[in-house]
Amino acid sequence: MRLVFSENLFSLQLPHGHRFPIGKYRRIYDLLAPRHGRLFQFAGRASLDDLRLIHDPSYIDSIEEASLEPQLARRLGFPLSPELADRSRRSVGGTLTALAWAIAHGAAGHLAGGTHHGFRNRGEGYCVYNDIAVAAAVARRDHGIQRIAIIDLDVHQGNGTAAIFAGDSDIFTLSIHGERNYPFRKEASSLDIGLPDGCEDLTYLRALDKALELIEAFRPELIFYQAGVDVLAGDTLGRLALTLEGTRRRNRRVYDLARRLGVPIVVTLGGGYHREIDRSIAAHVAVYEDLIDAFPERS
Repeated sequence: MRLVFSENLFSLQLPHGHRFPIGKYRRIYDLLAPRHGRLFQFAGRASLDDLRLIHDPSYIDSIEEASLEPQLARRLGFPLSPELADRSRRSVGGTLTALAWAIAHGAAGHLAGGTHHGFRNRGEGYCVYNDIAVAAAVARRDHGIQRIAIIDLDVHQGNGTAAIFAGDSDIFTLSIHGERNYPFRKEASSLDIGLPDGCEDLTYLRALDKALELIEAFRPELIFYQAGVDVLAGDTLGRLALTLEGTRRRNRRVYDLARRLGVPIVVTLGGGYHREIDRSIAAHVAVYEDLIDAFPERS
């Protein structure tokens, strides 16, 4: 097991009052590192060649040069800057580092990433590049893996991931999300489950169990898990009503599936925007605590 991080992910400066809780990354790290410091591994930047496996070169250039058209830049939700370009490449790099470790040893978690609103030629919703899509392409190019399951349990549909892999029968994209939440124009995943506002633990977990049965039948060689915690009751950008214990039961179901199948799993962070941000942070930390428990280090 490894927990992957990059200090550069903590340092992006956003305008005062910006809605994105950039400070949570440092706090997640600070809570996990004293307990699990031996598991931490630093990640560098993704190469441009890696990014080009998924993203249009002209889009990459516009991010690197901070020259993206204003209308497209607004959809990102972040101001363009060299720091944003660096952070975005490091976000992908962290997931690639986690991928390499998971393939070699079984499981790894990246304390960032999960940028599932990244399309081939644009980004939106605080997502510049699609780290999971790039990592899936690298798994195919470098590791001979073909059949991949992407389990996206953020409250918002993984529209970029769905669009990128539309028509690819060897990649199963699952998105369980709030039906009435962003994005309001959904893409078609391999399996989409839209849940009603106020959905609680029992209904959510029943839907997840049915979906995981289909993924088990798909027999993937590799699993990516986008572990968004904006499913929590009280999240300012979510409309569901899961408890912290409900999210932990969700995590454990996904980890149990990977263990049953005997395949590597890569876990990324996802959304978490609770009005009491400590609740989001506790849920994020639990994602990785549950992963450590599910895949203990071998002596």
